[in-house]
Amino acid sequence: MDIIGDLEIFTLVAETSSFSAAGRSLNLAPSSVARVVDRLEARLNVRLLLRTTRALTLTAEGVTYLSSARRILADLKETEQLITDRSSPRGRLRISASILYGKTFLLPLLKDFTHRYPDILVDINLTDTVVDISAGQADVALRLGPLADAPLVARRLGKTRKVIVASPEYLAARGTPEVPEDLHGHDCIDFNFKRAAPGWPFIKDGNEYALKIKGSIETNNGDTQGQLAIEGLGIARVCAETVQHAIEAGQLVPLLEAFNPGDGEEIHVVFIGGPHLPARVRCFVDYLMESLGKGFLRV
Repeated sequence: MDIIGDLEIFTLVAETSSFSAAGRSLNLAPSSVARVVDRLEARLNVRLLLRTTRALTLTAEGVTYLSSARRILADLKETEQLITDRSSPRGRLRISASILYGKTFLLPLLKDFTHRYPDILVDINLTDTVVDISAGQADVALRLGPLADAPLVARRLGKTRKVIVASPEYLAARGTPEVPEDLHGHDCIDFNFKRAAPGWPFIKDGNEYALKIKGSIETNNGDTQGQLAIEGLGIARVCAETVQHAIEAGQLVPLLEAFNPGDGEEIHVVFIGGPHLPARVRCFVDYLMESLGKGFLRV
């Protein structure tokens, strides 16, 4: 007994009000379609359709049965889609990242990724608020810095690098610092995020130390730091990858590289693991490992 097939045929008959029209859609003879409806009515012991020479009309029981049949078929389709999504890369992929690092690391990759996987709908959410993947707010996320304890799988993509920069205009007006202590005579654009350590780290004679800096502007956003430096408002210490284009364009000049301790933040891709990981999540994680883990991020 093919109950699902019977439901599909009955639904089409009800929607077309015709055995012939339903038969043409299904490549079946009208008599075969009519027998399916007869079989349903016999099993239910109720009449689902009123048959006249001019039309087919649903009975009250037929209306109820049609509503249930549509719901069952829709639920089945959704369930099969969910199962298919787990085995092949398709469906909606919800990605979360901070605004700055999403623009820096993710957006340049999306053209190639969507070309490789045209059946995946990328739903990207750039926000500086940490989303809760465990609560279903996203499928996968980029995380920088220390990872909070959570039932998530984390894959290390690499490590960012810090660089000190200023605009050519600022340096022409204020001079170029040759050693870290020269920064005492400059306006430094500091990062006031709560996780930031006090002072800027440097290394000299093999010893690392923190130098207290001063300036007239602070911000909690690395993108803003870089833009302020481009505008000539001071010297900034930022993630090198976020200002690479500005350096290449001559808008910013790296400073004090001989004293750079090489510090940065670990970057991970995090997601809910397990044996039922959807294929769209798995292939995106693999793509990030390939593109970022072996790209411009340090390992």
